[in-house]
Formats: sequence, C-alpha cells, structure tokens
Amino acid sequence: MMLVGAPMAAPNNVGRDDVQDYVSAMLNILEDSSDEKNRLADTERAVLNILDDYVEERTRVNATQIALVNILEDANEERLALSDTQSAVLNILEDFEAEKDNVERINFELKRANGAVETANSELEAFSYSVAHDMRAPLRSIDGFSLALLEDCADQLPEDGKGYLRHIRDAAQYMARLIDDLLALSRVSRADLNLADIDLSDEVHATVERLKRSAPARAVEMVIAPGLVASADPRLIGILFDNLIGNAWKFSVHTPSPRIEFGSLAGGQTEVFFVRDNGAGFDMDYAAKLFVPFQRLHKVSEFDGTGIGLATVQRIVARHGGRIWAEAKVDCGATFYFTLGEDA
Repeated sequence: MMLVGAPMAAPNNVGRDDVQDYVSAMLNILEDSSDEKNRLADTERAVLNILDDYVEERTRVNATQIALVNILEDANEERLALSDTQSAVLNILEDFEAEKDNVERINFELKRANGAVETANSELEAFSYSVAHDMRAPLRSIDGFSLALLEDCADQLPEDGKGYLRHIRDAAQYMARLIDDLLALSRVSRADLNLADIDLSDEVHATVERLKRSAPARAVEMVIAPGLVASADPRLIGILFDNLIGNAWKFSVHTPSPRIEFGSLAGGQTEVFFVRDNGAGFDMDYAAKLFVPFQRLHKVSEFDGTGIGLATVQRIVARHGGRIWAEAKVDCGATFYFTLGEDA
C-alpha cells in the first residue's frame, strides 16, 4: 500500500514518459493532500465555531436559568408580601367591624342620653318656671305688705321699724331680680340659635338709648365704631350687650367723665370685639371669678346687681363658638373682649 506524501521509489529501467507520469501522479497526490488539509482545517474551524456557539448558548441558558430562579424567588417574596397584605387587610376589616359596632353602640348610648337630657331639660324648665312662680308670689306678698305697713302705719312705727321694712322690701325685690336673672341664664343655655348677619354697632346704639331713657340725667361719652357686623342670634346678642354695655354704664357711674367704647381689634383671622369703660375696674387677681354665677368683685352697696350678668354673657358667647376675656385695673376701667363664631 502506498502512503500519501511518501516518496515513491523510481523503478529501474524507466523511460522519460514514465518519469513524467510518476511526477504527475506525485503532483496529483500532493494536490489531493493539500485539498484534504484545507477541508480538515475548514472542519476544525467549523467544529470550533460550533463549540463557541455551544458555549455561548450554554452561557445564555445558564443566565436564563439564573433569571428564572430570581423570578421564582421574587414571585415567592411577592406571594409572601401579598399574603401579609391580605392578613393586614383582614385585620383592618376585623378592627373596622369592631369599631363600627362600638360606634353603633356609642350612637345608641348617645341617643338614649340625649333623650334623657331632653327629658331632664323639659322637666327642669317646667320645675324652674313652677319654682319661679311659687317664689314670686310670696315675694310679692312680702314686698306688698311691707309697703302697706310703711304707708298705712308709718306714724305707729319707730324709725328703726321703718328701716327694717325698707330692708325687707329691698331683699324681696333683689330676690325677684335674682329669680328673673336665673331664668334668663337658663333660657340662654337652652335656646335654639337662629343665626343672621347683625349690625352689632346698631345693637349697641339701641342698648345705649334704653340706658339713656332710664337715666336721662347722666352724661356719658359713647364711642361706637360703625358697621361692625357678625353672624349671631339677634335675641341673644341683645342680651349680651344689655349686660356688657349695662355693666360699663353701671361701673362708671362714679367716674367724673365716664366714657364707654365699642369696637374691634384689627388683624387676626377671627375678629375680636370689645367693650371698654373708664370706670371702677377690678383687680385682675380675681378675674377667674368674673364669669361664675353669683361671684361679685364689688359690694352690693357700691354697685347693684345679682352676679349673673357676666355668666349669661359667657354662655351666649360660648353658644356662638367664641370666647370672652377681660383686662382691667382698679379705678382705671375695664375692657371685655369677645369673639363670635371662633373655631377654637
């Protein structure tokens, strides 16, 4: 068998043609060997390309597997988070149902309490009017018979006796005023609010005119800011100014040049109104007692009154969602500030 590429032994006694044939054969063998070598190189390159493609595909497969694993892990975490969310929502719903039950129970209790309060208020109102009527009758008798004694039996009574009767009459009249003031305070606390835009300046003018008619000899300087308007109940605002302006009028009675002012403070989200006088004033150490019923900062012998007026004013202001406070100095007057409709 002849090996490819191996030199062939030249036969003995060969001619020129034989040599040429031999050379041609050798050249053909070499050409075939070169072609085979090229095919082998091409095959090797193809195999290497296949191997490269396989490595890349394997890398992509590995990356895909890793991505799938990550997706599965994320899906598992998301499922756990969703499960936690569902549990939280269920807990919230359970809490909401429990709270709803509590609210319904509270509403039921409130309705029942409101019914009891309305019943109590009705009974209290009926009782108040009954007591007031029953108390007024003997007070009128005490006052009337005391006056009759003073008029019909004056010559039979000593001066001390007449003085006692006058004290009895004063006490009876004071008690009657106290009953009226207490009833007014009770009505203010229970009355329905009928809000309307009110010219407070006009209300103050009306109050001052009533005071002037009751004491025409008094000369009081009035300073009333024009056009001050607020949303309020007309009837209750009338009572408020009857007390505030009335107090300023009363406590400035001993002042040589009395002056009363009504106005408002500039600035601020809520308008602040004030009533100011230059009268007796009071010690600010006792300011906490101002709006407490029956608490007085002056003696009855100095200034008349029942100690109910400012308590009534405070309740009217509170009914309107506002607040009231005061500043004063003894013998230098007082200023009462108040708001209406304040959300505070």
